[in-house]
Amino acid sequence: MVQNVQQVTPLPDDSALLSSLRSWQSPRVLRGLVADWPVVQAATTSNQALVDYLAQFDQGKTVDCLALPHQCDGRMFYNEDMSGFNFSRHRMPFLQALNTLLARADQPQADSLYVGSTSVDACLPGFTGDNPIALVGADPLATLWVGNKSRIAAHYDAPDNLICVAAGKRKVTLFPPEQVDNLYVGPLHVTPAGQPVSMVDFAAPDFEKYPRFAQALEAALTVELVPGDALYIPSMWWHHIEGQHSINLLINFWWQDAPGYLGRSENALYHALVTINQLPQQQRMAWKAMFNHYVFGEDSERFSHIPENRRGPLGDLSEDTVRQFKAWLVNHLKH
Repeated sequence: MVQNVQQVTPLPDDSALLSSLRSWQSPRVLRGLVADWPVVQAATTSNQALVDYLAQFDQGKTVDCLALPHQCDGRMFYNEDMSGFNFSRHRMPFLQALNTLLARADQPQADSLYVGSTSVDACLPGFTGDNPIALVGADPLATLWVGNKSRIAAHYDAPDNLICVAAGKRKVTLFPPEQVDNLYVGPLHVTPAGQPVSMVDFAAPDFEKYPRFAQALEAALTVELVPGDALYIPSMWWHHIEGQHSINLLINFWWQDAPGYLGRSENALYHALVTINQLPQQQRMAWKAMFNHYVFGEDSERFSHIPENRRGPLGDLSEDTVRQFKAWLVNHLKH
């Protein structure tokens, strides 16, 4: 049975927000965390007031938009034979996208328009100063997501994520990382929006085709968010997000506590798929033992037999060490 996301009460004050987020190992909902934001106040007045407020910061930037026929019921996904997608991509000025949403707000069968993962500072300079979040020290990347009715398939993100609902309503369903076996994840190399997604239609799950999804639901968490609410999504948690209003605006704050120079962990997975996945079972199990020892081992002394200044990537990873090892790795990838 799906459980509700744990609610944080009382809310941490500004000085304790980041440390609280870093201490949580599972999602948390923070009701009203950003209720005082001017954008939230505008959105709760009217859609027009929201658009007028955002227009103050608009600099005429063009943004990527996904357009979807209303027959798809907001589900941004693959087409029927997975040769492409059920939406089309367009570029248009951000304010034009907002006005399109405004014009469709009263249409009962409006086509969906969705502006995904757009840098707030690039698109709306000054917005974050007017609508601040107390994440000093995390140096978060702020992105916006705006659209009418939408259903974004379950996916994961590597950074930690604080999502703040500025307008509309959102329903979020979350799964811990270990549920990957039960989510029936689609292709890694061709995806609707960059991240691999669950193939299950959450609005009408086909349990005959995806029987293990029932097990995933037993571990699922869900929450409905209104303007002013925030949700903490830890790194690598799968999440399915529905936009339920005529205009939904989400502001995300992303950060990673690991240094950026380490690179993307997904690249290691993709390379392992190419070099290890097709090996005989005995060899794959041998490599599993190697990965468990070198990558996932928790014994901090397992490399103590090697002089500290000779450990290379087995030791502390300074930026210079990583740069040198990446150069070594690139050279080896040529063969």
